[in-house]
Amino acid sequence: MTTHLTHVAAPEGVAPGSGYSHVVWGTGRFVAVSGQCALDADGRVVGEGDPAAQARQVFANLGRCLAAAGAAFDDVVKLTYYVTDVAHLPAVRAARDEVVDTARPPASTAVQVSALFRPELLLEVEAFAVVPEERRLRRPGSGR
Repeated sequence: MTTHLTHVAAPEGVAPGSGYSHVVWGTGRFVAVSGQCALDADGRVVGEGDPAAQARQVFANLGRCLAAAGAAFDDVVKLTYYVTDVAHLPAVRAARDEVVDTARPPASTAVQVSALFRPELLLEVEAFAVVPEERRLRRPGSGR
């Protein structure tokens, strides 16, 4: 099966990005995942003071949210990173690179913010995905 997404790392006249595509498009069902933070299933912060541990938890949460929509990281077209310190970006990129195809990375934006909704949180990441039409969403409890 050919991919349902097209990645353009460097459109003509635009310098290539490092670790992201400038443009990604596709056909299928659009999925928006709210910003995920380093919270476990009980709402407790994972990795307080540790950007690498928080980033791993964030991407684990994103994976669970994508799966709930019948999507996977291969379907992600855009990631937006909100970090309280840009010095955390290497840890975020390392966690991202464990789950995305680094040869075809999603479009991305990183923003430094003064704070998140809880002071011990260091980052938040939201995702947009496009799932192929032929992949059906299985609704919990519906059997289809």
